[in-house]
Amino acid sequence: MTIRVIIVDDQSMVRAGFAALLAAQSDIDVVGEAADGRQGVDISRSTHPDVVLMDVRMPEMDGLAATRELLDPPPGVVHRPKVLMLTTFDVDDYVYAALRAGASGFLLKDAPPTDLIAAVRVVAAGEALLAPTVTKRFIEEFARTRPTRKDRSPQLKSLTPRELEVLELIARGLSNQEIAQKLVLAEQTVKTHIGRVLAKVGLRDRAQAVIFAYESGLVTPGGQ
Repeated sequence: MTIRVIIVDDQSMVRAGFAALLAAQSDIDVVGEAADGRQGVDISRSTHPDVVLMDVRMPEMDGLAATRELLDPPPGVVHRPKVLMLTTFDVDDYVYAALRAGASGFLLKDAPPTDLIAAVRVVAAGEALLAPTVTKRFIEEFARTRPTRKDRSPQLKSLTPRELEVLELIARGLSNQEIAQKLVLAEQTVKTHIGRVLAKVGLRDRAQAVIFAYESGLVTPGGQ
């Protein structure tokens, strides 16, 4: 199935470069471009893309506000695309807020072309794109700005001990392969545990799981 993509960025050369790269892939179709968040929301509503490549900082409406509109639409609007944020820095002021708004991950604008193509495919498949290096930096910022929760969320009681282990390691920034090695499990088994965690707690993806692990009190910022 072809992945429908729109590109939202205020730099025309960035849009053109990304569009040319993605359109050259047999399984990706670029169905629209926008120069700001407001246009991005309007085009998304009319073209129904699978993935929106969303710049963080733009005039008129920034990427964070646009992501909120796309993923928390008004009554009557049912389409909710996956949003992949584009940023210049691996730690941006908007990272936490964008993940809370429902973005499926982040991609650096200077990432290799193969990373962009892979990112679109990963996000379209319903997975989160939060590279371990970005996850760890995000956690550091989270620990710096968010108070430690003293009590645990009741939602944690729905998880098995193994699922709690997996969730904690996700929040520490480990990849599926690293979790599998640490817990001596098959990588597919780790994926199964992650899927169950997301389903039980009502989380969208891995990025949301990182936030939940900290906000629920399972993981203490700065703890090991």
